[in-house]
Amino acid sequence: MPLTTTIAGRLRPLRTPSALLRVSPCLRRNLTIDHRQRLSNFFAPSGGIAPTTKDGSTTEDVHALLLRTGYLRQAYSGIFHYLPLGLRVHEKLEKLIDKHMRTLGASKLSLSTISTEKLWEKTGRMGGTEFMRFKDRKGTKFLLAPTHEEEVTALVGGLVASHKQLPLRVYQVGRKYRDERRPRAGLLRGREFTMKDLYTFDATEEAALETYAEVQVAYRAIFDELGLPYLVAEADSGSMGGNMSHEYLYPSATGEDTILSCTSCSYTANTEAAVPRAPAPSATPPAPAEIGVHHAITADRKTLINTYYFRSSVNALETRAPNEINLHRIKEVVPTLDPSVLNPLELFYNSFVPFPEEGHSQIINLFDRALPYTLTTGASFSNHTDHAAAAGFTADKRIPTTSIAKHPSTGQPLTLIKPRVDDHCPRCADGRLKSTTAVELGHTFHLGARYTSPLGAIVFNAEQQRVPMQQGCHGLGVSRMIAAIAEGHRDSVGLGWPAVVAPFEVCVVCHPEGKTDADMVYDLLSEGGGRDVVVDDRERELVWKMKDADLVGYPVFVVLGRAWKKDGLLEVQSRRKALKALVKPEELRSTVEGLLESL
Repeated sequence: MPLTTTIAGRLRPLRTPSALLRVSPCLRRNLTIDHRQRLSNFFAPSGGIAPTTKDGSTTEDVHALLLRTGYLRQAYSGIFHYLPLGLRVHEKLEKLIDKHMRTLGASKLSLSTISTEKLWEKTGRMGGTEFMRFKDRKGTKFLLAPTHEEEVTALVGGLVASHKQLPLRVYQVGRKYRDERRPRAGLLRGREFTMKDLYTFDATEEAALETYAEVQVAYRAIFDELGLPYLVAEADSGSMGGNMSHEYLYPSATGEDTILSCTSCSYTANTEAAVPRAPAPSATPPAPAEIGVHHAITADRKTLINTYYFRSSVNALETRAPNEINLHRIKEVVPTLDPSVLNPLELFYNSFVPFPEEGHSQIINLFDRALPYTLTTGASFSNHTDHAAAAGFTADKRIPTTSIAKHPSTGQPLTLIKPRVDDHCPRCADGRLKSTTAVELGHTFHLGARYTSPLGAIVFNAEQQRVPMQQGCHGLGVSRMIAAIAEGHRDSVGLGWPAVVAPFEVCVVCHPEGKTDADMVYDLLSEGGGRDVVVDDRERELVWKMKDADLVGYPVFVVLGRAWKKDGLLEVQSRRKALKALVKPEELRSTVEGLLESL
């Protein structure tokens, strides 16, 4: 029953000093304030039983495990609170990233979470639907930044005027916001998430590409230090822009990305950026039944896009699945493509504006490179007369039509279909393509002048000419990486963090009556700025504490158990190393140091 007092004839709660609350026999939690890190002081709501199937196997995914072990709690759909254990992992991962950013000479800053729609309109990126927008009392339109290319470019453009001030490399680790339609998989796809963004500015494209290569080396070093398996794949730049990008992916059955890689050489690309092997020339024109057409429409509903391609394999000896159109390749040619429309023909003819009226409708025909060139020079493939007739369209209405067989920027024949599993590798003659599902953890972009030009980030070069800075943008999904590390290092018992990001490197476990000895072991391991240690001095049985240490995933824990009482020996355990060893107190520090160096 809570303590009360009577005021004006009514019962009121009694305000008690914190010291009284601390010693109350009704409270199980007792705080001990000294220089040591103690789980009795620590808010770590871990425990519980994992759900299992009838055969006894667990059905718990890594997100549920992070919740059960007390690292996270869900606040709202796609939005999570980091509890103390989770925050310690986050801070250590950020510290690791800081270390590798320093190898690039990058300076850390913190950009505002709020950006203006006006800035995004200048770069043409306000057409998305995933912005979290709001207005202030003056009606100014703002948004919670999902990324910071516009803000950092405007900042640097106002402060840097000469090539002599370059190269410049700045980065931040901060929260981002996207109004995801379907948040899922916990930290892997949320509406609020943490990212590391590195922005690089150089005077020339050559220097920018050298910077890009240096960033790739740093990214590989980060993943290597985490002991996390990863793939580096050629990628499509999408709405970010630029002409070169790579993804850094964690192979996982829960991943949403599909990666194609060669069985013989190092070729690796996501399905958006991968290209099929160039077809061999054919002297025989294809039959009409062999030619497929994909219809799409632009966002303003004024342009119908017909994409013509071989329905199946060019090689008649192979029995293969039908070819699939690559919408990202189409969007490179027609940037205003709206891929979400399911009925483009109906929309086009129902909203038709005849020529020569202003804003008249038009047709763009795109031809994949596998089709003979003779079919791309005025061929009139059409299979949508039914939709035209249903909309009251008559043949006397003229539709301006453009046929495109080569990329407008590169002049190369268009590649408009996706490669398929078991296709020949586009890079080597020996390998075949295999697929892997993966989670994207990082992305590097060479942006060129994509943002610096429209936002006026201009410098005087060595010849005293005004030129836009050459920019790079390089991201790491910090919150995603936490989920990937947890999944990559878990087992049937619990989590198993690498030492570099573990919430604590060592946990000292003891019987309730052995707290004084546990404090001695703590001091032995942590003295002189040693290891990051925590002592489990909670009023629980030793077996429970050991199971909890396994579940939470400390790399090493030291047990003061039966061997300590009998022979004065400490038991050192590391599940990831499958190690249990009895050591003398004077050997403890060197034993633990050696273990942690390998974890």
